[in-house]
Amino acid sequence: MDQVLLVIGDGAEVIDTMVPFYRLGEDHQVVKAAPEVRTYNLVQHHHTSDWDITIETPGYKIDSDIAFRDVNPDEYTALVLPGGRAPEFLRYDQDLMAIVKDFFAKQKPVASICHGIQILAAADVIRGREVTTIPRCRLDAEYSGATYVAEPLVVDGNLYCCRFKSECSRWMKAFTTELANHVPAEAANVNGLAK
Repeated sequence: MDQVLLVIGDGAEVIDTMVPFYRLGEDHQVVKAAPEVRTYNLVQHHHTSDWDITIETPGYKIDSDIAFRDVNPDEYTALVLPGGRAPEFLRYDQDLMAIVKDFFAKQKPVASICHGIQILAAADVIRGREVTTIPRCRLDAEYSGATYVAEPLVVDGNLYCCRFKSECSRWMKAFTTELANHVPAEAANVNGLAK
């Protein structure tokens, strides 16, 4: 079974993280990567009419499987970048930046939702691409040379971008369809499919 790398960290949004974890887990081995191997705290975001910004409350806890520094990108078919506040901090991790750049250099499928765009912007891999994200991360995209598109799902080459957790279904449907068509060479050899 091929492996998909799911980036996690303290402050990652529950739905942005758990929907890909369970949906991709139906057909792939999902490996949770973080700065260290330990338990991380997910959060839930809520909108109320008396706040101008999102209210954040504690959500589930989740364990990472591998530290960024120990990841060999060649062992993974795809990369998923959830939103929440985690990307604001994770984008400073140079091991994660190297992982992201490797996926783009090799044109492997990458999925990003919400604040996940901050990691892509920091890695300087969205210059010249069309992307989407939540409106308040639009500047992160545009200042990094990307074109912001206000749509629920934007696909540009190997990159699948989504705005909000309420739009996860369409995002994951498109991404899982891509992964079903993206059979790694080593998996094809194991299954006798390589010519």
